[in-house]
Amino acid sequence: MSLDQMLRLFAVAALACNVASVSLVAVRRRGRGSDARGAGVVGARALVGVAALLALGATLGSLYLSEIAHLEPCRWCWFQRIAMYPLALVLIVGWLRRDRGVHLYGLPMCVAGAAMSTWHYLLQHFPDLEGATTCSLTSPCTVRYAWEFGFVSIPYMAGSVFVLVGVLLILSRHRS
Repeated sequence: MSLDQMLRLFAVAALACNVASVSLVAVRRRGRGSDARGAGVVGARALVGVAALLALGATLGSLYLSEIAHLEPCRWCWFQRIAMYPLALVLIVGWLRRDRGVHLYGLPMCVAGAAMSTWHYLLQHFPDLEGATTCSLTSPCTVRYAWEFGFVSIPYMAGSVFVLVGVLLILSRHRS
């Protein structure tokens, strides 16, 4: 599979994360006022397990892009990785240990990662937000290695995972 095909696959996965996030929030809001018997079908442990798989998938995807496809991560990509890599590990360990408080460790990483992804995405649209001296000359933060469907870049993909994992962790908190 070529790099372009992989980036398209990652972009589709990011959009699926967006749809899942919006759907989960909508179902949660709709189920508040009514007798939502189906809302409790998926338990907290399953939600954390899915969140762990998503974070692990994002981690492996970023490693694919840098180590196999040889795309050099910029400064902001590294910051997002600093949030995503431990998030995957924390969620896997929390899931294995059946830790009901794993959201306490994971949510701050999701919020930080989503904020960094948003800033990086804005830098790609508005390069003047950050001076050229603060990013690497060999890998500027404004470069778009991917621009699928006219708006999906790598920071967008990472942000989509951070948001969905955060939503899953919030939902798991309410079910534990």
